[in-house]
Amino acid sequence: MRMRAKPWAGPELDACPFFLRHPQQMKNQWLGWYTRRQPLHVELGCGKGWFLAGLAPRHPEINYLGIDMKDTVLAPGKRLIEQAFEDKPVDNVALTAYDIERLPDIMGEQDRISRLYINFCNPWPKPRHHKRRLTHPRLLALYRPLLEPGAELWFKTDDDPLFAATLRYLPEAGFEILEQTQDLHALHSEDNVMTEHEKMFSEKGILIKALKAKIL
Repeated sequence: MRMRAKPWAGPELDACPFFLRHPQQMKNQWLGWYTRRQPLHVELGCGKGWFLAGLAPRHPEINYLGIDMKDTVLAPGKRLIEQAFEDKPVDNVALTAYDIERLPDIMGEQDRISRLYINFCNPWPKPRHHKRRLTHPRLLALYRPLLEPGAELWFKTDDDPLFAATLRYLPEAGFEILEQTQDLHALHSEDNVMTEHEKMFSEKGILIKALKAKIL
């Protein structure tokens, strides 16, 4: 779905202390950017920020980085995160706009990612486009050098073929699947943080698939 233009998005993000306009300058320096040096969790394709807004205030002991392509998506996310922190400073979240397929341009081995989140990414259903899936072995190979030993990848989707393929992709790329479910909400986990798409699909009666994996 095409996003409407938001003329205010760029200027508002540029004035935001937790948005980084030039992430290339942060390569191998992300851990030192935050107020506290602590584990770094990264959401690839963070969208409008529902997930980070729900997660980051609960876990001040974790630093979060949300990456998506466009200001028009990240600007509403910035507002939602600020609302979630209420009057407190947002000191464990960073947002940046960048192409995930070029992630090694902005992150290096010294950035030591402890966990990757991939939530409701584009399923790219046509076979010729499968290599663009964020869980495809081609992209998993990009993430691997950035992950610390034992780092985890947490994945959620509404798409059955993508989930089935990801269950194949991960072992091929050197990940061990720790947990998987075809119906996440049946588990009634208090730890689950809903995303915007997750809420939308669930209200339509679509089951949410999820897994947790660990780098070998």
